[in-house]
Amino acid sequence: MRICSMPRFVRFVHDIMSEKKKDPRVMVTDLQFGTIPVRLFQPKATSCSSRRDMYHNLCIFLTWKTDSVLLCVGYRKLPDHHYPVITKDCLNATIHFLKSLETYGVDPSRVVVCGESAGGLTAAQITQILVAQRDLPKIRAQVLIYPVIQGVNYQLPSTQQNQNVPFLTRDFMLTCVCRYMAIDLSWKDVMLKGAYIPPETWKKYRKWLSSENISKNLKNKDLEPQFPGPFNEAAYLETKHLLDVENAPLLADDETIAQLPEAFLVSCENDVLRDHTLLYKKRLEDQGVPVSWYHVEDGFHGCAAFLNMKSFSFPCSMKILNAVASYVKSI
Repeated sequence: MRICSMPRFVRFVHDIMSEKKKDPRVMVTDLQFGTIPVRLFQPKATSCSSRRDMYHNLCIFLTWKTDSVLLCVGYRKLPDHHYPVITKDCLNATIHFLKSLETYGVDPSRVVVCGESAGGLTAAQITQILVAQRDLPKIRAQVLIYPVIQGVNYQLPSTQQNQNVPFLTRDFMLTCVCRYMAIDLSWKDVMLKGAYIPPETWKKYRKWLSSENISKNLKNKDLEPQFPGPFNEAAYLETKHLLDVENAPLLADDETIAQLPEAFLVSCENDVLRDHTLLYKKRLEDQGVPVSWYHVEDGFHGCAAFLNMKSFSFPCSMKILNAVASYVKSI
């Protein structure tokens, strides 16, 4: 209706759908780490905060189910803020937390970084960045729930097969990428075709980004377009930051990947991002990183966040969160 941008509308819908749950087993505290708002979830206490948040119930569930302290970062969001704001906010909050683990009764040998969707991208980025931070506790594991793991190849089988599946269609995904990466929406079609990728760059990264890495049983022979398209230098100049390693964890060098902690990866069959998880799974395994993979046949993008939303609740939500909780408890 042109009342507001789609990213802003999605945030509005998230807020009005979120009926915040109070749980006597979990204490929730709103804090500030510098200028960054965070929410601390601690087991076995009696009070609850009042600020609305779509992920509040998810955090409550994971906190009491795993008997863990959980920190949720209130990073600055679209459409008001652009890259690299999300990563910077989450990284700064994470470092602050890692330096203060004793304050919150957290075992420094059992810290897990977790993220869902774009948060999964940020979790992967932070885990890679912290590999080089020798003065901080090591991350024990990374939990990535249907993460965005690259923004280069938009012709993967899952992107084509699920391009019109709610709640993340291919067009909306491209819109969000453009908004966050400060790319004009007029370049969406060129990005979709991969025409902004220089031939030498594709030659370098094809072994990690190509659909050839996806199992044949997940492909549709009728949906195998030419990729990348003929190179468009103007498009490259406008969108080349999509190819930066900082924006695509899949493109990190072998040495960095090999040092990463074990991973728990969640993918959903009915998700444009399904193959992002599969590509990262292979990337990690090829470098000897232990990977546990949980695939949800009836899952769709965003389903984990719909926990306890009455008529908007789905069985796949509980499947994913139970699987994540079981994994965290096992390490």
